[in-house]
Amino acid sequence: MKTTNLFFTLILAGCTTTWVAPPQFVPQRIKTDDFTLQTYQKNTDSASPVHIYIEGDGHAFDAYGNPTNNPTPHNTLVRDLAAGNSAPNVAYIARPCQYIMSPNCNIEDWTVGRFSESAVNAVRDAIKQIAKNRPVVLIGYSGGAMISGLVIKENPDIDIQKWITIAGVLNHKDWTEHFNDTPLHKSKNLNTLPQIPQTHYVAEYDKVVPIQLSKKWIADKNMIVIKDATHNNFDALGTHLYY
Repeated sequence: MKTTNLFFTLILAGCTTTWVAPPQFVPQRIKTDDFTLQTYQKNTDSASPVHIYIEGDGHAFDAYGNPTNNPTPHNTLVRDLAAGNSAPNVAYIARPCQYIMSPNCNIEDWTVGRFSESAVNAVRDAIKQIAKNRPVVLIGYSGGAMISGLVIKENPDIDIQKWITIAGVLNHKDWTEHFNDTPLHKSKNLNTLPQIPQTHYVAEYDKVVPIQLSKKWIADKNMIVIKDATHNNFDALGTHLYY
């Protein structure tokens, strides 16, 4: 297990959904069988790998632990990280029902079914449409780590060269049991991690995904602890770490 104090190159813009995409990032909606997903895409090289960021669970619950009516994220962390990545091809994928409330959306899609087969398949389809057979570096934040891991395990046909997680939930059964929360009984679980090159960034003071859970799931050689970081604030995380 490694520890890093690398300089942070992005400013986290607090709890707000206001975000101005850089000029090269084009907003595009991707239709899948069950959901329409919001994406932002920068494509400047038809041959180079594409770095794809998967959003977390967003604003699924309020401060009192009650499900919200709209899971759209309030912080801009994942979008900022994608925008700060200087790779020629970068994309951000929101989770089902974030930004776009598809006709099929219901509260289970961001609560007990947030990692359901339909949710995983929607993100898989978006990745395939964006990648267009190019190699992929797949980056998942929080619950997006679970989604990305399930996509990797279930779709060996996608050329995913590296898997990166940030404050990732990697076993939701362990996670809900730790907090004595409602089991995610309509969700798939990632019982073992994919066997591909991977790096997992863990926040030292994460209260949402406690570090003791991350240590249970992740081999020391694949874990980097970001000192003084919390779940929503990775002050020392530089975008160059993804290359």
